[in-house]
Amino acid sequence: MTAIDTPASGTIVVTGGARGIGQAICRALAGAGYAVAINYAHSAAQADELAQAIRAAGGRAAAIRADIGDPAQIPGLFAAAEAELGPLVGLVNNAGILGDKARIDELDAAGLATLLAVNVTGSILAAGEAVRRLSTRHGGKGGAIVNISSVAARLGGLPGLVPYAATKGAIETFTKGLATEVAREGVRVNAVAPGLTATDMVSPETAKYAAESGVPMGRVGTPDEIAAAVLYLLSPAASYVTGASLTVSGGR
Repeated sequence: MTAIDTPASGTIVVTGGARGIGQAICRALAGAGYAVAINYAHSAAQADELAQAIRAAGGRAAAIRADIGDPAQIPGLFAAAEAELGPLVGLVNNAGILGDKARIDELDAAGLATLLAVNVTGSILAAGEAVRRLSTRHGGKGGAIVNISSVAARLGGLPGLVPYAATKGAIETFTKGLATEVAREGVRVNAVAPGLTATDMVSPETAKYAAESGVPMGRVGTPDEIAAAVLYLLSPAASYVTGASLTVSGGR
């Protein structure tokens, strides 16, 4: 059986979709014709504003609160998305946090647990919810999952952010493994690994570093550039692409 392509219609859940890269992904998906479930944990006003803007432009969107770091809230996110917008065709595992900036020998266990709960456990459980809806093994019609990784998975992370890099390394491995597991069930699974991107997670000092020496192209990326890569991997244009990680980093 070949992978079933995701049509430019149907519902896509975007975790952490209210701000930054997630917001750009939601706008790109809505512009391509998908109904977008904008997940958020704390940014209610931004999520509602984004949903309203998409609807005003003729698209379909709903803002749905669920903390990806709390396993009990994840099934309800997908149930609400399908109830409000229709059958699922895809998932973008975008929700993520940097965690506390600290050396490993100064790390707090509670902070590490929170980081892992959001970046790793939450992404894996959300993918499981998506597979139960998309996989032909479960009676689904197929679809696509895109996990947001980071070049930190390959580079080891900036000083003080090694645990964050480790979570993204886990996402890279999970992407490849899940892609293999569901490849014959009509579900494609890929990752996008952004480099330094102009969001509130990148400080002015980091942006200056990127411009001066850190990035071969001499600048940070834009959220729209990351969103374009995600849209490609969700689209029928990537029908033979699974288990891949697409780096979008300006050469870093």
